[in-house]
Amino acid sequence: MAHNDKILAASQKHPLVPLERGQLYKYGTAGFRMRADLLEGVAFRVGLLAALRSRKLNSQAIGVMITASHNPAVDNGVKIVDPMGEMLEQDWERLATALVNCPTHEDLVEVYNKLVAELKIDLTIPAKVIYGRDTRPSGHTLVTALADALVAADTEYVDYKILTTPQLHYLVRATNTEGTPSSYGKVSEVGYYEKIASAFVRAMKGRKIDGTLTVDCANGVGGPKLHEFLKYIPKDKVAFDVKVVNDDVLRPEVLNLDCGADFVKTKQRAPPIPKPQPGARTCSFDGDADRLIYYWVDPQTGFFMLDGDRISSLAASFIGDLIESAGLKDDMRIGVVQTAYANGASTNYISQHLKLKVICTPTGVKHLHHVAQGFDIGVYFEANGHGTVLFSPDALNAFRDTKPQSPAQKDALDTLAALGDLINQTVGDALSDMLMVEVILAHKNWTLRDWAMTYTDLPNRLVRVEVADKDLFETTDAERRLSKPSGAQEEIDEAVKKYKDARSFARASGTENACRVYAEAATRSEANELADRVVRVIERYGSSQ
Repeated sequence: MAHNDKILAASQKHPLVPLERGQLYKYGTAGFRMRADLLEGVAFRVGLLAALRSRKLNSQAIGVMITASHNPAVDNGVKIVDPMGEMLEQDWERLATALVNCPTHEDLVEVYNKLVAELKIDLTIPAKVIYGRDTRPSGHTLVTALADALVAADTEYVDYKILTTPQLHYLVRATNTEGTPSSYGKVSEVGYYEKIASAFVRAMKGRKIDGTLTVDCANGVGGPKLHEFLKYIPKDKVAFDVKVVNDDVLRPEVLNLDCGADFVKTKQRAPPIPKPQPGARTCSFDGDADRLIYYWVDPQTGFFMLDGDRISSLAASFIGDLIESAGLKDDMRIGVVQTAYANGASTNYISQHLKLKVICTPTGVKHLHHVAQGFDIGVYFEANGHGTVLFSPDALNAFRDTKPQSPAQKDALDTLAALGDLINQTVGDALSDMLMVEVILAHKNWTLRDWAMTYTDLPNRLVRVEVADKDLFETTDAERRLSKPSGAQEEIDEAVKKYKDARSFARASGTENACRVYAEAATRSEANELADRVVRVIERYGSSQ
């Protein structure tokens, strides 16, 4: 059967569900993400695109992850991972959107062939796609549709079954660097555990971890994977007492329900189950284990959260000190990348106290990742806890090849080299970021309270505002100012002027018909008041069409 006929026949088994009111499926920051029952045809078409991407990039392996991260259990998503474990190249997001929205099976084959011609893709060269999924029951149907597309497009594939999102990113990079000097690790889930566990032991250097760490796994894939990972840490090298909670993957309906990193960040409180223990060091993953938030509950002062901004400043401070001790300060450019949602106090602490360069980008990890790659060491975290630290090849070589002149310098170089292996360079990874935090706290001999004392957050508030048409709202200056509708930004500026240490901005949501308003000021009541004023501005402009 010819290539086109195979695609046509396979597509008919996985029809596309038309969206209401003629809306289009859009490839966004998280790929295609929505109610799972809309995604079967989408997953099939994404499989075709992933095969084309692999052929366009000379048969390198492309990844596909089936997950909806922190969304409720009824949702799912499909996203493509590029060869080095990074997000899909932006130009191809448009191609994904075009291919997925073909109204008929015949149109699909036609657009597929048009892409082949436009991109000058040789269909006779091999293609390879690897994929995984989180614990959602709908994942099975979507993976079946994806595999059918890969078979129809004559593409070799590997199904890694259930994985965290960062594990799939790891596997994509490991597959494409296998047998080269820049090999990222063994091409297996076990290879991921071995690499990180070995780096953790090297980075700890026999230091003690204080007390028990409680990890809330959002009843998602992070639970079983964390249990599995812990088996790889040799007890005689590092005594690491971890209590895993919210790790029920057998009842799909409890995924992300009143637990997980997104719940903790947005509700600003600990998950109600299990009952928070006063003073316990606790962290939360999200449903696909790529976000991390730390916190504790104090009997006197209540809940205290250490979010992505805090993790970012902790990592930047520690790595900056190590670079100095390693004698590499003059050779290494260290930068911290944030979004407009980063607390103003964290930005001031990093730029004024740590004396490090801070760059602000639009929301979305792909933007932060890209800018972080411009530094020898680029630290990036969104406030929601999604982020990582990128080390350039030159930096990794320097940690390995610099000849130490003293035991202290050797110690710093060894620790930096271990961190380079411990921190997942491909994408934010809750498991490896958690280990990084534990290493830093152990080296500094800090409690969460010591960490919290580095600076005081400015009170802030984030509000979701429903609008008639979110596309009326356009932004500039890394999403910190509205360019449209005309006049709205001037009104926000007027409101901000009335409060001390204040800033506020609004932007359209990437996933729903709403705007998000962020406000920050010197006191809690002023931050709330400012948020309310800006919400009223957005409501007024959002309804006047």
